[in-house]
Amino acid sequence: MALSVRQATYQCVRTSITTSTSSLLECGVPQGSVLGPILFLLYAADVLQLHPHVYADDSQIYGFCRPLQTVSQQDRISACIDYVSLWMRANWLQLNPSKTEVLWCSSASRQHQVPSTPLRIGSTAISPVSPVRDLGVRIDSDLAMRSHVVATVRSSFAALRQIRSVRRSLTPQALLTLVRVLVVSKVD
Repeated sequence: MALSVRQATYQCVRTSITTSTSSLLECGVPQGSVLGPILFLLYAADVLQLHPHVYADDSQIYGFCRPLQTVSQQDRISACIDYVSLWMRANWLQLNPSKTEVLWCSSASRQHQVPSTPLRIGSTAISPVSPVRDLGVRIDSDLAMRSHVVATVRSSFAALRQIRSVRRSLTPQALLTLVRVLVVSKVD
């Protein structure tokens, strides 16, 4: 005879002034748990069979088609997202269409052939955008990286202006550390 012991886990929200009432958690993994990523992958194994690109709980579904096949590609992607959404609802998860982006990629010479019609995700229509951000990298529809370079240069110069305003108060070593942390890290 096997005996299963389940430890009750409670959750509350605490601010500097007050704490909410504790609530019993019936499912889930504590945020920051060492097992969290592994358990999520086991939990999501059914969806991972679709071969999306996954990083933690962020997923991309992508495909390839010729310019004349974009309508059927949109239908296939919509059906795939519908399947993912059904799976998520069955597993107590929720797809967030407001965080969903559609990017059509093509060469610069074929940008005029890229569809501008929205992609259906459930009852939501998502219009294609460019650029999109993926793990901090801005990706343009022509894959030229212009948006990423411009954003990196802009944020690097902003950091350099801030450093410049305090440089006389810093030791050379502290100044070098700030440049490495606030500028070089962006370029790397």
